[in-house]
Amino acid sequence: MKSLRKQLDKIKPQFQKGGKFEKLHSTFDAFETFLFVPDKTTLQGSHIRDSIDMKRTMSIVVASVIPALLFGIWNVGYQHYLSLGQTAGFWNNILYGLGKVLPIIIVSYVTGLAIEFIFAQIRHHEVNEGFLVTGMLIPLIVPPDIPLWMVAVATAFAVIIGKEVFGGTGMNILNPALTARAFLFFAYPAFMSGEKVWISDKADGFSGATPLAEAAAGIDTGSVHFTHSFMDMFCGFIPGSIGETSVIAILIGAVILAFTGVGSLRIMISVVLGGIFMGGLLNLVAVNAFMEVPFYYHLVIGGFAFGAIFMATDPVTAAQTSTGKIIYGFLIGVFAVLIRVLNPAYPEGMMLAILLMNVFAPLIDNYVVEANIKRRLKRMKPVKA
Repeated sequence: MKSLRKQLDKIKPQFQKGGKFEKLHSTFDAFETFLFVPDKTTLQGSHIRDSIDMKRTMSIVVASVIPALLFGIWNVGYQHYLSLGQTAGFWNNILYGLGKVLPIIIVSYVTGLAIEFIFAQIRHHEVNEGFLVTGMLIPLIVPPDIPLWMVAVATAFAVIIGKEVFGGTGMNILNPALTARAFLFFAYPAFMSGEKVWISDKADGFSGATPLAEAAAGIDTGSVHFTHSFMDMFCGFIPGSIGETSVIAILIGAVILAFTGVGSLRIMISVVLGGIFMGGLLNLVAVNAFMEVPFYYHLVIGGFAFGAIFMATDPVTAAQTSTGKIIYGFLIGVFAVLIRVLNPAYPEGMMLAILLMNVFAPLIDNYVVEANIKRRLKRMKPVKA
C-alpha cells in the first residue's frame, strides 16, 4: 500500500490546478479517496472526527450484500440445471451463474459511474459515492435473463432522473435502485414478470413461477398450491430476482448493517412487524385464497426481506427521526402486503411500498418534530395554583 501511496502522490500534481490533467481532478479524487482515507482536516470550529467517511459507509453496505450476491450466483445456475432435469455440481452452478450475473454487474457499474463522472466534471464537484451501493443493488433486483441494454437504460434513468436532477447523492427523494426497477417494470413488463424470466435459459414445459406468482394465481383458482416448501423459500432454493431469494443470506447482511450501525435496526424490525400485522389481519378477514396464505409466508417470498434490509434502510430516502423510522418502516410492511394481496395484476408490492413511503418520509418526520415541539411547549406552561 505504501508503494501505491507513493505512486499516487507522484502523479497527483498533474490532476491539481495548473496540472496537465486538472480537468480530470474529480475522477482522480474519486479513485484516491476510494483507496485511502482523505487527509483533509477542518481548520476551525468544533467537529467530531471519525475514520468512517461516506465511501467507507457505502463499502460496508456493499459488503453486506455479498452473501446475497454469492448465493444468487449459485442459485441462477441451480435453477437453470434444475429446469433441464440435470443435477450439476456446486462449481458448475457457480460458473454458470457467474456468466449470467457478472455482465449485469459490469454494465450497471460502467453505465452509472460513467454518468457520475460526467456530472462531477461538469459541476466541478467530487464524484458522489452513492453509486457504489446502487450499482450493486440494481443487478440483485432484476431477473437473471434481463437484456444487458435494458440494464444500461434503467441504470442511466435511475442516476439521471432519480438522483442527479435533484443534486446528486444525498439530495434524491427516491431510492435510485428501486427507481431503476420501477422503470424496467413499467417500460418492459414482459421482461420483469411472468414465468419465463426468473430462470435463465429455462427448459420448455418447466414451471418458472415464483411462490409469489403462485399465491397470486390462487385468487383465480380458489386455492394456493406452492411448489416449494417454506424452508426452501427461507433458504432461497426458488426462482426469483438474483439477490432476493435467500432470506438466510439477507439476514447475514442485516447483522452486518445493524452491528456497524450503518443500517437502521428500527426500520428493519418495523417493516417486519408491519408485514406481520397486515398479513395477520388479512388472514382474519380472508375472502380469497391469497388472503388465506399464512402471514409469515409474506416474509420469505418475493422481495420483502431484501427490501426491508437493503432498500427501506437507505439513509437518504428513509425517515430521519427515531419515531419516524418506526412509523415509516411499519407502513412499508403494511403497504407491501396490502398491494400484493389486493392487486392481482402486481403481486410484488415491496417496490411500490418503499417508493411510496420515500415520498412521505419528510412528512412523517415533520409531524414527529411538530409533535415533539408541542409536547415540550406544553411542559413549559406554568401550572395554575
